[in-house]
Amino acid sequence: MRIGDLARATGVSKRLLRYYEEQGLLRPVRLPNGYREYAEADVAAVRHIRALLAAGLPTAVIARLLSCVHDDEGGRMVAAACPGMLGHLRRERRRIADTIERLQTSQRALDTLLTSALQHP
Repeated sequence: MRIGDLARATGVSKRLLRYYEEQGLLRPVRLPNGYREYAEADVAAVRHIRALLAAGLPTAVIARLLSCVHDDEGGRMVAAACPGMLGHLRRERRRIADTIERLQTSQRALDTLLTSALQHP
């Protein structure tokens, strides 16, 4: 299938599909005329990429883990036990938890400033 077909099948723009290719997440076959030819499996790959991005993973980590996920019989994404996968997921979870903690600290500081501003107009 061509890039337009994949875009329609996944709801992802052609531009974003090209970006996924640049990041090494998709590897379409290049035809002699330069057109990209995608396989049916790329529809699932794009779904997996979107789910992993929604989980907060950067594309560099997704590139390493994408081959470790597949769909179960119900069409849900599941992870296989690939070497290093748990380490990557734990690191990313820690990174996200640290970010949440920093944001909560910032939020508390802003709340203090707002409270102070309201008490001393």
